[in-house]
Amino acid sequence: MARAATTTDVFNAVAEPRRRQILDVLAGGERPVNDLVHLLRLGQPQVSKHLRVLREVGAVEVRDEGRQRMYRLNSHALKPIHDWVKRYERSWSERFEQLDVVLEELKDKER
Repeated sequence: MARAATTTDVFNAVAEPRRRQILDVLAGGERPVNDLVHLLRLGQPQVSKHLRVLREVGAVEVRDEGRQRMYRLNSHALKPIHDWVKRYERSWSERFEQLDVVLEELKDKER
């Protein structure tokens, strides 16, 4: 099966680590491109390319403020990822509980 284009699917768009870093920064609030360039230590063209992809999938919104473009997270666009991951939360919780039991048994044996 062919993979969806990065620019049409939020899952593929956030698969790129630098884009996740941008989302992490924007989760703290709205930022201009220059802040992202400085914080991520990337070139402005790279940051702009990643922002374009994130805008195209709706994960980031932009507004003009004077001569700056301000970027902000659109967490609503990330909801499909949250919904998908949430299905596995019960399984993870059960496994962590089992791991806690094993760890307690190991601690008891050491005593």
